[in-house]
Amino acid sequence: MNCSTSLSLMLMLVQLLPCSPSTQNCSTRNTDQSFTAVRRMKRGWVWEPLFATEEQTSMMPVYIGQLKSDLDKQDGNLKYILTGEGAGSIFIADESNGKIYVTQKLDREKKPFYTLRAQAINRSTQLPVEPESEFIIKVRDVNDHEPQFLDGPYVATVPEMSPEGTSVTQVTATDGDDPSYGNNARLLYSLIQGQPYFSVEPKTGVIRMASQMDRETKDQYLVIIQAKDMVGQAGAFSATATVTINLSDINDNPPKFQQRLYYMNVSEEAPVGTTVGKVFAEDSDIGENAAMNYFIEGDSSDVFDIITNNETQEGIILLKKRVDYESKRRYSIRAKVVNRYIDDRFLKEGPFEDKTVVKINVEDADEPPVFTLENYVMEIAEEAVSGSLVGVVTARDPDDDDCPVRYSIVHGMHLKTLFSINEHNGTIITTKPLDREIASWHNITVTATETRNPEKISEANVYIQVLDVNDHAPEFSKYYETFVCENAVSGQLIQSISAVDQDDSAEGHHFYFSLAQEATNNSHFTVRDNQDNTAGIFTAKSGFRRKEQFSFYLPILILDNGTPPLTSTNTLTITVCDCDTEVNTFYCRYGAFMYAMGLSTEALVGVLACILILLVFFLAIVAIRQQRKKSHFSEKMEEFRENIVRYDDEGGGEEDTQAFDISALRTRTVMRTHKPRKKVTTEIHSLYRQSLQVGPESAIFRQFISEKLEEANTDPSAPPYDSLQTYAFEGTGSLAGSLSSLGSNMSDVDQNYDYLRDWGPHFKQLAGMYASHRSGGD
Repeated sequence: MNCSTSLSLMLMLVQLLPCSPSTQNCSTRNTDQSFTAVRRMKRGWVWEPLFATEEQTSMMPVYIGQLKSDLDKQDGNLKYILTGEGAGSIFIADESNGKIYVTQKLDREKKPFYTLRAQAINRSTQLPVEPESEFIIKVRDVNDHEPQFLDGPYVATVPEMSPEGTSVTQVTATDGDDPSYGNNARLLYSLIQGQPYFSVEPKTGVIRMASQMDRETKDQYLVIIQAKDMVGQAGAFSATATVTINLSDINDNPPKFQQRLYYMNVSEEAPVGTTVGKVFAEDSDIGENAAMNYFIEGDSSDVFDIITNNETQEGIILLKKRVDYESKRRYSIRAKVVNRYIDDRFLKEGPFEDKTVVKINVEDADEPPVFTLENYVMEIAEEAVSGSLVGVVTARDPDDDDCPVRYSIVHGMHLKTLFSINEHNGTIITTKPLDREIASWHNITVTATETRNPEKISEANVYIQVLDVNDHAPEFSKYYETFVCENAVSGQLIQSISAVDQDDSAEGHHFYFSLAQEATNNSHFTVRDNQDNTAGIFTAKSGFRRKEQFSFYLPILILDNGTPPLTSTNTLTITVCDCDTEVNTFYCRYGAFMYAMGLSTEALVGVLACILILLVFFLAIVAIRQQRKKSHFSEKMEEFRENIVRYDDEGGGEEDTQAFDISALRTRTVMRTHKPRKKVTTEIHSLYRQSLQVGPESAIFRQFISEKLEEANTDPSAPPYDSLQTYAFEGTGSLAGSLSSLGSNMSDVDQNYDYLRDWGPHFKQLAGMYASHRSGGD
């Protein structure tokens, strides 16, 4: 509420019937009627019209009405009391006459009404003469608020070229005054800035297009809208809002080339895919409305291509096919650009496309030689003599000066031993005879180089096929083992044969089988050609005797269909077997072997038995020698080492760092050179005797220790502790004490190990080993 504004609207004290709990809520009664006195039918209150002004600026308090009872005789005997909302602070009443005054400024927007109660009391008796009456003071509105645009500033978008009357947006202002009373909150909208392009509806604030506008001319407008209360009457308050209206683009403009004619150049050396140049068409539209595609029209589309750069909207001309300066030096192509997205509403204004001409000049370059063919296929017969002509390759310089070229063979230097090429005319010849059966094809690469510019090189592939010559005679396809029973009858099939040929027949191999001339008159077998590259061997008589002849050699002639045909004689060995009707090949081979050796079956079995016995004897000797190479007591040593380790863990554990290393017993050292020793101490002899009780019952073990002792005795360079440390000292720390017999005062006979049985399971194996030693009477 603007307190500095002088308002002239009146505040009225609403005259109501007295309110009681049984009546309606006083706030719901009609308070918009004219102020006339209301008198009850019976004795009661008499109300006088009350008046007040909101935002009263004159001197306070201000009289707004009077309380009066019909029992008041104006003798001052009645006292009027005012209670309720604001009584005594905002509203005061003269207790003698009931006049009501407002002492403060009232604001309807903060509190629209007040509920008060009136009471008339007899001054003499202090008793009410009237029942308490409740009434409402309603604050009537005055125009003390300006309109406000709470949602401003506004931004709106409308497509360009929209027709007149198209709704753009709506603006709305609010007024804090009472919309239900008078015109204080009734607003009227008007356009301050934006003519003649836009208009606004006065009552709704809807902004509309007033004319068609082109975004390409201007794409943004600033419109100012004013809102006035009191329907624009004099003294009304107003407010303004700005509306930024953007015109969105539509595709109403075709693309246009910047130039009607473009000139470009391309080298004849340029590879396929090279960028020749760029063309560009402008489109006044933006976004997808400006998207365009480029095309090439006419026959030049097979040499050049054009693509669209979607970011720059340029047309990029690419080389689609190699060009040749000597063949064609200039191209003229027509390029077309078309909008990608077309608005059908504007097609009547013309096609959304444009065309231009592009002139492309081909630049001359020094090109490498060009072969007449990319791949050459040549043929030569195998076994052709060295220097035979294979073929000719030809290349020429495509440039105008037609530089001479030089030929050579590369890629596979080993092929130079087979072929060579004349560097001047490209003639390829052989350097040695070729064998098709080794390699039927040879692939070589030939280069052509300009003599004036060696950097200009081109290549061609030459595939040389070696043609077959019938230089291999046919032969058996495999080695045949053929058998015939002694009781075979005439005409019996005993073998089927086939042949192979290393040569390559264009029509397919066909072989002919027959007996050799020398076997045709006197043969016990015949050959029958099956006409399918196979033949059958049949018996020509009945009955064979192995004792008379146990094998036959049958010469078979095989003829191929080559040019010229080649023949070969292949011998088939036929073995006679002792069988009934079916041949057992194992026994047949066995029998043949015996006859070949001249042995009977019994003799052969004896020979085999002897061989077997000799083999077993030889293996036994080898095993014994291998065993002697190993330690004779390796197994016992493992057991002995295990016992010592267990004892060591039980006794001193890792504290026993000076225990002897039994591994010295595993390796038999090389005997030192015997040297005389001054004297052998009695202590060493005592240790030797006591060592006989250590370890398992083994003569080999005793012998080994004796050898070691004798070796130490005869070697003056060996220190005494060589024997003492190795065999006597076992470490300290064992709760059971030392088990070693070395250094003991007891003799070999007096030593007793029975106490080991009382030391628990950890010494079970050790006790058993020594107990058995003692019980054996050793």
